[in-house]
Amino acid sequence: MNETTLQIVIYVAISLAVIGSLAVLLLKGRKTPPGTYTSTRDDDDRVASGAPGTSTDTLERPTDTADDVIVPDDLRDLDETTIGTETVPVETPAEVQGRLARLRARLIRSNNALGKGLLALLSRDNIDEDVWDEIEETLLLADLGTEPTMELVDALRARVKVAGSRSPAEVKDMLREELIKLVDPTMDRSLATDRHADRPAVVLVVGVNGVGKTTTVGKLARVLVADDKDVLLGAADTFRAAAAEQLATWGQRVGVPTVRSDVDGADPASVAYEAVKAGIDGEVDVVMIDTAGRLQNKVGLMDELGKVKRVIEKLATVDEVLLVLDATTGQNGLNQARVFAEVVNVTGIVLTKLDGTAKGGIVVAIQRSLGVPVKLVGLGEGADDLALFEAESFVDAILN
Repeated sequence: MNETTLQIVIYVAISLAVIGSLAVLLLKGRKTPPGTYTSTRDDDDRVASGAPGTSTDTLERPTDTADDVIVPDDLRDLDETTIGTETVPVETPAEVQGRLARLRARLIRSNNALGKGLLALLSRDNIDEDVWDEIEETLLLADLGTEPTMELVDALRARVKVAGSRSPAEVKDMLREELIKLVDPTMDRSLATDRHADRPAVVLVVGVNGVGKTTTVGKLARVLVADDKDVLLGAADTFRAAAAEQLATWGQRVGVPTVRSDVDGADPASVAYEAVKAGIDGEVDVVMIDTAGRLQNKVGLMDELGKVKRVIEKLATVDEVLLVLDATTGQNGLNQARVFAEVVNVTGIVLTKLDGTAKGGIVVAIQRSLGVPVKLVGLGEGADDLALFEAESFVDAILN
């Protein structure tokens, strides 16, 4: 190899080394892919358990997939709707005030073991240590939780000892008062669904698969319509087949439009974003967002739920985060509640299937664990079987 050829080889090698170094620097400086933005976590949106902690998340721009999202043209004043090929009149939901009375009557008729068992034990002629042990066991089996159970037993022990009388009427009054204290009527159970001056209230509904979340959103829409509110639904459960269609059907029956995607597996954050945007443009009172049933052990999915919330907050504050739980799952429901509370700031609980098979103590256990009130309860499969929760009415129902 002559001297000229050697010089050429050296120059080429040096050039390639310089180009390679520049390429590495460019790649390192570009951490965020095009078409994305970073969003700082807020205090309410903590990393799910087991996930690596980071100060920012990378979120897809919701407007990138806006063409896939179907936004209804008319958001109000519907007199009839089309479901499939059938045109049906818009239904009139049951009045809000009458719902709880009907649900209370149903709970009274159900085979509620908690109240009946406690009254039977406390009405015995001789309440000895064995009886108190049975009372304790009854409360624990009702999913009341260890701490609330001990509080209730200690309070009843003291009152029975002071009263010196154990007539059924007196025992029932004492038990009622102590149970009401545990259920805590002082907690704020109002729903944050009042429209703001320049935007609608935004309600995010979350929960695991199989608890009836989409159905609950539909039933809550009926509650709000009965309260004379203009409602818009967002079908952000884009992973479950026919979830958007199911939600749209619920909404159509009471004249409530639904924003949804026509693409399976579309970005949930995009649908949520477009729903809130449509609600602002249409000047509705409330926008409710249905989300996918995220398994509490799937860290990635739970983290995504937090991202959906933050994308919504690009446009408006999320006023209410309702966690839907199946009351029959007992302590398992309590574990689910804790995990969701790690991801989003849950503001209220919706307990479904709170009938004779459910253990009423779960109401107390969940509230104690999270410091979050039960705001809504459902006792049946009917369209209007959802009502605002009232502590005294609930206790009266399980003791009658």
